[in-house]
Amino acid sequence: MSITIKTDAEIEKMRIAGKLAAEVLEFIAPYVIPGVTTNELDKLCHDYIVDVQNATPAPLNYHGFPKSICTSINYTICHGIPNEKKLKKGDIINVDITVIKEEYHGDTSKMFYVGEVTPHAKRLCVITQECLMLGIEQVKPGCTLGDIGHAIQKHAESNRYSIVQEFCGHGIGKKFHEEPQVLHYGKPGEGATLEAGMILTIEPMVNIGKRHMKVLKDGWTAVTKDRSLSAQWEHTILVTPTGYEILTLRQEEM
Repeated sequence: MSITIKTDAEIEKMRIAGKLAAEVLEFIAPYVIPGVTTNELDKLCHDYIVDVQNATPAPLNYHGFPKSICTSINYTICHGIPNEKKLKKGDIINVDITVIKEEYHGDTSKMFYVGEVTPHAKRLCVITQECLMLGIEQVKPGCTLGDIGHAIQKHAESNRYSIVQEFCGHGIGKKFHEEPQVLHYGKPGEGATLEAGMILTIEPMVNIGKRHMKVLKDGWTAVTKDRSLSAQWEHTILVTPTGYEILTLRQEEM
């Protein structure tokens, strides 16, 4: 397994791509309301990425994916395909954005509440974001992928949630998905050791019910087998000499 160490010039390009991805999530936020279709959200994001950012939406035509963003609602875990279905008050939705700028990828996602949502839906989203941040806080040279996975798994399971195991974070750069695979579960000290200059995504998917999933007939949409709610948050992370830098940080997180 060869994990690429990015040069200073590549890191600078990844900072730009990451910032653009974060800005798409900020741009789309006011539009995530009851009555909007995920196709409308997709078109808004697509036009913003292409026309305003002069960038490229990475998911479009990636291994045949038909849209520019992923929209995963309620019991959809990930890779939901935008369509004509309207969002309803009480839905939770993950919007996953990946942009390509000057050949380099920025990848990020967040959960949105559609109007007022139930306390248990909100709690799932909050705990899942905490899982992401706990995973990120492990990142520094010498830390292992198992350290990251363990921190995420421990927090989710201590809150009686489960971690989806079929999907993981990944290295990222000129390619959308590079080595290593970043599992969101594991044991401390196991797996590859991180070095400064590595860039990877951390993107835990957490279910209220059991961890098991299935992929629908479209070949993309992953849903919880028990139809329990699922949440996900994602950032692109640079390993720095002293720790980490979040390349996809939004204004609300600063």
